[in-house]
This record gives sequence, structure tokens and C-alpha cells, in this order.
Amino acid sequence: MTQTAKVLSDRSRSVLLVVYPDFKALEAVSVLAVLSYAGKHLQGAGLNGGYDVTIAAPASGPVCSDTLMSLEASIVLPEEKDLDTVFIVGAQNIETALAQETALVNWCGRHAFEAERFAALCTGSFILAAAGLLDGRRAATHWNYAARLQKLFPEVDVDADAIFLQDGPLWTSAGVTAAIDLALAFVEQDFGRDIALQVARDMVMYLKRPGGQSQFSTMLTGQMIGSTGMRDIQTWLSLRFDRPMTLDDMAAQAKMSVRSFTRAFAAEFGETPMVYLEGLRCDRAKTLLLDSDLPMKTVAFRSGFSSDEQMRKVFRRRFSLSPRDYRARFKTADMAPG
Repeated sequence: MTQTAKVLSDRSRSVLLVVYPDFKALEAVSVLAVLSYAGKHLQGAGLNGGYDVTIAAPASGPVCSDTLMSLEASIVLPEEKDLDTVFIVGAQNIETALAQETALVNWCGRHAFEAERFAALCTGSFILAAAGLLDGRRAATHWNYAARLQKLFPEVDVDADAIFLQDGPLWTSAGVTAAIDLALAFVEQDFGRDIALQVARDMVMYLKRPGGQSQFSTMLTGQMIGSTGMRDIQTWLSLRFDRPMTLDDMAAQAKMSVRSFTRAFAAEFGETPMVYLEGLRCDRAKTLLLDSDLPMKTVAFRSGFSSDEQMRKVFRRRFSLSPRDYRARFKTADMAPG
């Protein structure tokens, strides 16, 4: 366990998980599981800290989810001013929830900026938007609801591809299992990379679902193996792969010569920096090909390729398919919001 992890682990965190009738059970349970596993790993390492989770709702008592499962809300939505971390769970029938849960919308409007972290999971972003909290801000949500969110709340800058986004104390995440990614990011913030990675391994978060929004946190991309300097470069690349990038740029960011950087990167990750960058771009392109009807030139541009022709050559070499053939073969459903 690193010294940084020991320092971070000294503080216990208070978490409020907010549910309401017909909330998405998997999102709520995902957050509870991540935070619970983190506490067990901290305890197992002989460290202090952890999460004190309280379930709240507009009315206390059992709250039915979108499955057969219910959660017990021990308190009603609190009015105190010292909120630490809040998770607002999403719902499948989010427009119905907005109409029925006006008290929750108003509560969010009063307290979101008083919390240290105020997170809306999946369609929970609609609740923040209805409270006027996302006007002029970027927000994530489930890809199938992105167009709906944009139509209902045109002042929100909706990013249908992001796994999660932060704007000050406000956090929003993509669909359902992206709640795990966001909760892992919080664990990493609070108690360090080692604890977050142990939880990620428990939940097999080094696997990625083909197509759709990625199922791992940017903070944990590639499981963040290797030295701190190389992990920093890995994160830096994961946030900038869609921009023009040279080996000189990477080496300069690492404050190393090109030769030394290339050798160190390959030793840590088993491939050269440019091959790794190409992989990041291919992953983004595959997501856009399967989850949108964007033209090839737009997919190439948003993925960091210099042209659709370059993207086509890379796909041919890596997958023995053109991007167009990849979309035709693997896109199995209509991606238009229903």
C-alpha cells in the first residue's frame, strides 16, 4: 500500500443515496457494492476510513425499484447544509418520475451546490436538468436518452459518449453500469489507486463490453498499471487521443527524451506509445460506429484520425474489416432514442 493511499484513507466519507419509486435497482446496488467493497479492502489493509451510506427518499420506508427489489429509505430528503457525497439514482420512465417527484427536483435545486460531490446516475441527469442545475454545463446520460435530454433541456450540453463528467460539485454518468465507473472514481479520489483497483478487480472492471459506452473509468483505463509517471501519461492520453498528437508531444509531457520515453512506455505496457494511441482511437471509433449513425468522416475526426481514409487503413490492419463493414456486422439495434 502506498503512502499516498494511507494518507487518503484516514477520512471517512458520508454518502447519501437517493431513491424514489421505480428507480433503477442496478444503479443503486452498483454504488452500494463499490463502496462496501472499498470499506472491506480498507479494513483488510488495517486502514481507517470508509463510507457511511444512508438511503434517503422523498418518503421514508420501503421504496420499490424497477425490479422485484426494494430498498429501505431510513430518512426523508434531509435539509441540513453539510452534505458530503450524494448519488441521485436514475429511472427508466424518467419523464414520469419528473412529473411525480417535484419535491426531489426542488430539493436538488436547493442543495446540489452545498454538497462536496453531487452525482446523478444515468437518467438522474434529467432531475438535475429539471432543477436548472445543468444549464450551460456538459452532462452525460444513457446514450438512448441523450437526444431526449437535449430536446427537453436545450440549455444543457449533452455528451452522449462520455462515461461520466464533472462540472464543479456536479457529476453525471452514462447508463446503468457506468454507476460503477463513477463510484470507482470517487473511491480513487478518496482512498487512492490501490484500493480502487482492488475493488475494480473484485467487480471484473478490466473487461469492456463491445460497443456501447465503455464500462471502465478513465481514471482506471488499462488498470493503470506501471509507475506513477507512466500512469499519468496514460490518463493524459486517454483525455486527448482525439487531438493531433506526436511522439514528441508525449515525450515532452513525460519530461523525457523520445528514446527514453518510448523505451519506458513499452516496458510498462508492452506496446509503443503510438500503437497505444491508435488503440484508444479505434476504441472511440468502434463506439461511435455502433452507437450512432454519424458519417465516416465525422467518426474519424471525433476519434482522432487525420482522415476517414486513415481510419479505414487502421481498421483493415487491426480488424480485417473496414469501419463501414464493422458497423454493418456488429450494429444489431436501432440506436435512435425510443
